[in-house]
Amino acid sequence: MNKTLNIQLLLTGDELMSGDILDSNSAMIAQELKNLGLELTKKTTVGDNLELLTAEINAISQQADILIINGGLGPTIDDLTALALGKATSQALEQHPQAVEQIKAWCEKRNSPLNEPNLKQAYLPKGCTIIPNKNGSAPGFIVSHQQCDIYCTPGVPHELKSMLLEHMIPAIAKLVPSNTVSDTIRLQVFGLGESSLQKTINEQLPDWPDDIEIGFRAGIPLLEVKLTCRSKQALQQKELWLVKLKSLLGDHYIETVQGSPKALAEHTLFLLQQSNYQISCAESCTGGLIASLLTNISGSSKSFEAGYVTYSNAMKIDMLSVKPELIEQHGAVSQQVVLAMAKGALVRSKSDLAIAVSGIAGPDGGSEEKPVGTVWIAWGSKEHLQSQCLLLPLSRKYFQQYVAHIALDLIRRRLLNSTETPNYVIERGV
Repeated sequence: MNKTLNIQLLLTGDELMSGDILDSNSAMIAQELKNLGLELTKKTTVGDNLELLTAEINAISQQADILIINGGLGPTIDDLTALALGKATSQALEQHPQAVEQIKAWCEKRNSPLNEPNLKQAYLPKGCTIIPNKNGSAPGFIVSHQQCDIYCTPGVPHELKSMLLEHMIPAIAKLVPSNTVSDTIRLQVFGLGESSLQKTINEQLPDWPDDIEIGFRAGIPLLEVKLTCRSKQALQQKELWLVKLKSLLGDHYIETVQGSPKALAEHTLFLLQQSNYQISCAESCTGGLIASLLTNISGSSKSFEAGYVTYSNAMKIDMLSVKPELIEQHGAVSQQVVLAMAKGALVRSKSDLAIAVSGIAGPDGGSEEKPVGTVWIAWGSKEHLQSQCLLLPLSRKYFQQYVAHIALDLIRRRLLNSTETPNYVIERGV
């Protein structure tokens, strides 16, 4: 594997430690570094504590080639980055002429008086290099300490962004070794968990190459599988191993992600539109969530016909023509009732396809025969309706989310003419 730059990130601010502000800056920095084929090796967060901040700067600069410090450059007493850098580098703070000019220009542009708190931002470690801030008052700056280049940046995202794109990334790019390789492919997967997929890869693809790193990002409901090539040899083999992995994933594979990943409902809706099909939903335990996921997407009116939220037995009878004796004999959570719900939705809406779900979301309402997490799903057309019972012992929120997405996936698979049994049916089928 090629040796790459050791780049670390140090975030500072009590508001980050308390959770009052969510950190979005690290993702921005990581993404821009990724475009250079680089990655952060470590991220550290500390509060507004001068001793801790100074200690972290000294410790990290002994290890890293580049340290990016984000936050603590403002005009208030708790903005300590410059002071900590002065202590760490044993350099006195002095008023930097270029920083003063930038702050003056910022104040004049806003017809604001130049005051002492503003000028505090111009007191920086002696010998530092200014990073211009065109969107705010606090200048960024660069110092070198223990053979580590330290970039100090403001915590305000749009101020950081301009510094990052216009000054820092071009400077860092010049330090990237010419043989650095970092090529990443992201695959979207539904219905497989991290551990079960890793086990399958270990068993089915035991000769997986070391220089094509495989990683996972778990999400609800989709799993992202990331392949990263770290050498030219890996790049040459990439397509071969990608084909092998997709074959292993089967119809659990949704797409290769370009940019922002799409929701599962978008993929299902796309296939519905491609087939010129209309769909309707008959929902009990999901409370309209399936319909909501579909109709959240622009253009869904071309394929979404109707949604029936028949939570009570009376509404199943009145709205979907479910026969009362079916509910009396088999219960609302049963194959017979969910098939009747799907048929009722097809008849009422005159749609081509329907999804119906009835289950026990919990935490109450279960029995020995039908425990909490039991759900019946029916899907298909008038001519070919299928059904499946699953046991999903999850919290109420995640049960509803998972059931809704399984229902969408079953329709997606039907539109793909898939004959493969999904992993969630193998593992959770009743």
